[in-house]
Amino acid sequence: MALFAVIGLGSFGATVATQLISLKHDVIGIDLDKKYVENISDQLTHAVIADATDEHVLDELDIQRCEAVVVAIGEDIEASILCVLHLKNMGVKKIWAKAKSKAHHMILTHLNVEKIIHPEEDMGVRVAQSLSYPMVSRYMSLEDDHYIVKIEIHVDHHDTPLHKLMSQVPEIKVLLHKRGTEIQHIVDLGLLLKEGDILVVEGLLNPLRRLSKHFKVI
Repeated sequence: MALFAVIGLGSFGATVATQLISLKHDVIGIDLDKKYVENISDQLTHAVIADATDEHVLDELDIQRCEAVVVAIGEDIEASILCVLHLKNMGVKKIWAKAKSKAHHMILTHLNVEKIIHPEEDMGVRVAQSLSYPMVSRYMSLEDDHYIVKIEIHVDHHDTPLHKLMSQVPEIKVLLHKRGTEIQHIVDLGLLLKEGDILVVEGLLNPLRRLSKHFKVI
């Protein structure tokens, strides 16, 4: 369990904060808007109505003790930058910040923010990926066009031998198979797939595209 701070409790910030709570972490939520704080206060370890652009406020909250701080201030770019500057001055090393524009991103880059987040852009990529590869419910980029993807088996492939799907894409490696609560890390290609099965596979983008052609758009 770690302590995190989320500054800005709009839709994105509130989601980050509640997800961290669900993962059994402690979270300090900060926002200047009373409505946002009241909407989420009963779910967080500590929720504060405060101006995070005031360094004295951050100091009083002892923000330095946090494992990481997420600056989720989106619309007010000046406030976001000022908040990051204060956090840097206070010695907070792990700062993740939401960027609203390319200019905002550039400034955050020059401030050496550890990770810059573009929620709308990231969601757009995920939506496009889901439309392009309907069998993929989750994916993770390993860079260099390598991906790990989670595939959900639908009724169309019930009782289909796994090797029938994979023979067209021998470059793709099956990492695991899950059925119910049972997980197999060494997967027999003679396995008959069942509706509801989960496959996790790894491979290059082009072979994954070929694999996607075997799945009907749902």
